[in-house]
Amino acid sequence: MKKTLLFLSVLVLFGCTKTIVNPVLTIEGGQVQGVTADIPGVFVYRGIPYAAPPIGDLRWKEPQSVVPWQGVKTADRFGHPGYQSVHYPGGYATEWGYGAESPYSEDCLYLNVWTKAPGEVDKKLPVALWIHGGGYREGWGSEPEFDGQEWGAKDVVLVSINYRLGVFGFLTHPELSAESPHHVSGNYGILDQIEALKWIRKNIAQFGGDPDNVTIFGQSAGAGSVKTLCESPLARGYFNKAVIMSGGGLTVPQAAPAAPRRNLFRAMSLPEAEQQVKTVMDWAGLTDLQKMRAASTEMLHTLGTVYNAASGQFAYLTGSPIVDGYVSLESFDDAARDGSLADVPYMIGYTLNDMGDMAGGIAAFCLNREEKGNQAWAYEFARPLPDDGSHPEVTARLKGAFHSSDLWFVFKSLKHCWRPWTRGDWDLSEKMLTAWTNFAKTGDPNGGGVEWTPYTRENAKFMLFKLNPQDEEASGMGDPIRP
Repeated sequence: MKKTLLFLSVLVLFGCTKTIVNPVLTIEGGQVQGVTADIPGVFVYRGIPYAAPPIGDLRWKEPQSVVPWQGVKTADRFGHPGYQSVHYPGGYATEWGYGAESPYSEDCLYLNVWTKAPGEVDKKLPVALWIHGGGYREGWGSEPEFDGQEWGAKDVVLVSINYRLGVFGFLTHPELSAESPHHVSGNYGILDQIEALKWIRKNIAQFGGDPDNVTIFGQSAGAGSVKTLCESPLARGYFNKAVIMSGGGLTVPQAAPAAPRRNLFRAMSLPEAEQQVKTVMDWAGLTDLQKMRAASTEMLHTLGTVYNAASGQFAYLTGSPIVDGYVSLESFDDAARDGSLADVPYMIGYTLNDMGDMAGGIAAFCLNREEKGNQAWAYEFARPLPDDGSHPEVTARLKGAFHSSDLWFVFKSLKHCWRPWTRGDWDLSEKMLTAWTNFAKTGDPNGGGVEWTPYTRENAKFMLFKLNPQDEEASGMGDPIRP
């Protein structure tokens, strides 16, 4: 009897040991434990701080070291998105299902990790850092279309981040530049992204990731961020591959230039941007940094709009990256052409009904990469999203293969969407997910049913992602298909 009990105890102990697959990890700042994702074997870590909250005296400063915490942090809740305008129903807000996120805040420097190998420090899975879009003024890394569990299931450690946006992420001002040891201001949102890359270098092995095999990828303003990181000397060496989604390519001169017109959003020099911001701040009585840092979040967020309405003039409070001589030394175009762009493999593409025809600029970039001895894979996403008429407030604005429509497919997150997907959509999503994760693993999207040739002078072709003919015939017919 005693032997039987001992044997059963050993079995129970062994069984318990085998089920302990969610270890407590020790990372920068303290200890953390994730939670299970929907896909068996995948764990998600939500809302890990990767830098100190950029509030109070840290507003408009480079990200600082994370504030340590006591005990084990259960990473079961996404962190605050960067402060931004409220999203109202209709268009993108309804398409992505906004509403369940944490409150917007300047305290936004949080990241999320999806992995199959927590605690396996020698696993060395490839790592992908996702940078969300939103015009540098909105969005967050935990939007439902960015659900990273399918990437985790493909043996890639997926990291998504929030970063400072708008006036909090990109403001320039003469006094901020005078205060900086580098004599510059602005680009705080890009510095946040670089800090996230540094966090990956120091901590990702705890999640089973390889700090020496990191892909950066982003869409729209996230793609613009990727382009800035590929040019920035501060990001060099922290990533090994890059994916630019709906962020354009190289500027292509027009055969017949249009009539000149005033461009309110032209790229400004740092002194120009600083002076414009100072004019608005002085008008608002925020005449020094102490007053600027004491001003409320809401006041600063709306100040540019209020100034323009009250003064009858136009001023643009810097809300995007700027060439500052520190974070960014030159434009992406110039860096590509003079050979100083990051020497890594690239994937680059756009959607059929994107924000303008990006094909020419993307082709020009691929040829530039060929000239510099790199490879670049070009694609077009050409699946018009299905519509069952249940959300006319969305489809009045978002039709066809619109800007951002490919996100559901790249993350294989279709289950979070209201649209009536067909089996062909799920198959297309699996193909795109496979291509993207293959690229993250090896720098080559091929394999697992994906056949894709780099864009070169001899092979001037885009990879076309669309439904098969038989799936196109069935699209929109019958009940939506979900796994």
